[in-house]
Amino acid sequence: MEGDIAQFGQFIGAGLAAIGSGLSAIGVGSVAANYLSGALRNPSAAASQTATLFIGLAFAEALGIFSFLVALLLMFAV
Repeated sequence: MEGDIAQFGQFIGAGLAAIGSGLSAIGVGSVAANYLSGALRNPSAAASQTATLFIGLAFAEALGIFSFLVALLLMFAV
């Protein structure tokens, strides 16, 4: 009985950690939407903001990858 409860807890924790993967997709969309909004308002400044766009996308995607890693660790290593 104790093993079943521990395994259930692992899967609940992994599911909660996997929510971060979905939230990172929302973050990537938000970064891209704000960049496009700014680029359409001021097209001459869009070229200088491209590096900032890629840095924001990288950070948002890295958080998703880290949450996926935590979910895998909770399911298989703990």
